[in-house]
Amino acid sequence: MRILLVEDDIRLAETLAEALTDQLYTVDIAMDGESALDYTRASNYDLLLLDVMLPLLDGFSLCQQLRSHGYQIPILILTARDTISDKITGLDAGADDYIVKPVDLGELFARIRALLRRGNASLPPVLRWGRLNLDPSTYEVSYASNPLHLTPKEYSLLELLLRNGRRVLSRRAIIGHIWPLEAPPEEDTVKVHIRSLRQKLKASGAPEDFIETVHSIGYRLNKENC
Repeated sequence: MRILLVEDDIRLAETLAEALTDQLYTVDIAMDGESALDYTRASNYDLLLLDVMLPLLDGFSLCQQLRSHGYQIPILILTARDTISDKITGLDAGADDYIVKPVDLGELFARIRALLRRGNASLPPVLRWGRLNLDPSTYEVSYASNPLHLTPKEYSLLELLLRNGRRVLSRRAIIGHIWPLEAPPEEDTVKVHIRSLRQKLKASGAPEDFIETVHSIGYRLNKENC
């Protein structure tokens, strides 16, 4: 899952981004409203975490612009502005939720999970492919009831493959989904993670071709194992 964090306090932004990354989200940081617009044009996000008092374009105006252009993903306003009128303005601007700083991280994570569930209402709570189960709410992964202990990037890669099923994902597309835009790795890095993920799946009883390579194109899950 990819989150755009729009926050002009760099120390707070980095702290929140680190905490969200520990929760296995991919996080991009925008320091002002105009940059945030550019980010939304460059990448597809699952959730927008938005401050209000921003340079160039404030959070309320940014929210209104995004909604007026058909931007439908969940928007969670995170701000120090705590009056009832501020909350009404934010929600009327199109925000899905509004939380006041300072924030308890546990509450923030719970609200993010709730919004992501609402935004992906058509998706099952547990992702399955044959005997493989991945629970996004607990980050638990198992094959034939055997738990898989994955690194954060391996988990994100497997979740991405599960959410796309038989759709072929190129290395470039995978990088665009699970690495921050500011720090993309070389494409061979994806190959390394795929190899490690296959080894762990095989050790848990999955066939070697559970993740299928489509020559010169990318990767997908093998339909023989679904």
